[in-house]
Amino acid sequence: MSSGQPIDTDCITLTRFVLEEQRKYPKATGDLTQLLNAILTAIKAISSAVRKAGIHRLYGISGSSNATGDAVKKLDVLANDLFINMLSSSYTCCILVSEENDTVIEVEDKFKGKYIVCFDPLDGSSNIDCLVSIGSIFGIYKKQNEGQVSLKDVLQSGDNLVCAGYALYGSATMVVLSLGQGVNGFMYDPAVGEFLLTERNMRIKPRGKIYSINEGYDMFWDDATREYVNNKKRPKDGTSPYGARYIGSMVADVHRTICYGGIFMYPATSEAPKGKLRLMYEGNPMAYIMEQAGGAATDGHRRILEIVPENIHEKCSVFMGSKEDVADVMELYKKYSS
Repeated sequence: MSSGQPIDTDCITLTRFVLEEQRKYPKATGDLTQLLNAILTAIKAISSAVRKAGIHRLYGISGSSNATGDAVKKLDVLANDLFINMLSSSYTCCILVSEENDTVIEVEDKFKGKYIVCFDPLDGSSNIDCLVSIGSIFGIYKKQNEGQVSLKDVLQSGDNLVCAGYALYGSATMVVLSLGQGVNGFMYDPAVGEFLLTERNMRIKPRGKIYSINEGYDMFWDDATREYVNNKKRPKDGTSPYGARYIGSMVADVHRTICYGGIFMYPATSEAPKGKLRLMYEGNPMAYIMEQAGGAATDGHRRILEIVPENIHEKCSVFMGSKEDVADVMELYKKYSS
């Protein structure tokens, strides 16, 4: 008999979890479960590619060919293709929005699918070559009107999200998901090929001791951001200073913030007056997850989820994390806007 730990025969896979949630809604058709299964298949394939990138030369060489003449793609291009192909063949989507595509991606039989998926197939891809954790982000909306989908259906505020999640490709692969009833984390077990529920009802602390921001741009910050960071580095009330942590992959930075508390910031600057993070497939899904975990997310003036985008690649300033830390930022923005 093996001396290892016994196998859990009652483990909760992500699919089983979603099916149990689906049973709470008698009118549910199962389309969302089908859609999430398609996303999980893409994530599994991306996870495999990420871990073989160095061996298979999948990074930094887009446009070249391998020994057999097949085109070798960058990981971010490969990830985008996987998402598009899996979502298009799920027969649940009418239109897709990707960070990698300039325009929306219309799906065949678009009259049948009722979901709109916005995604960043490989967030933090600039960190691939140095083996830093990267991820995928997705947000799912429902088409608002009958008939042919229009751009108006796509440009919805984050408050209309049906589901949001991200995958983190780190020391292990994890999917963090919210269906609007809290946040749960699922670790990928390659032995069984399934995502297993390991973090039930993830909650962020009301206040943390970590701030996360790229301080290399401090000369371009506005006064509110600069004062906030200075207050955390040199507190005047006798408390201990905050620790600084910045990875440069949004998924990794936000995941750490949920786990340990504190705040993640990617503010607007004088060089990027609207910020650099994209609202529909970065800001909104992460803000949704953060709020569902008991945190807050703002652009400094309003909830990120209240912003109605004007175009699919609209950018926004981002402050998200523990409620009290985010409230401190908003107080400073009120001070400087008055």
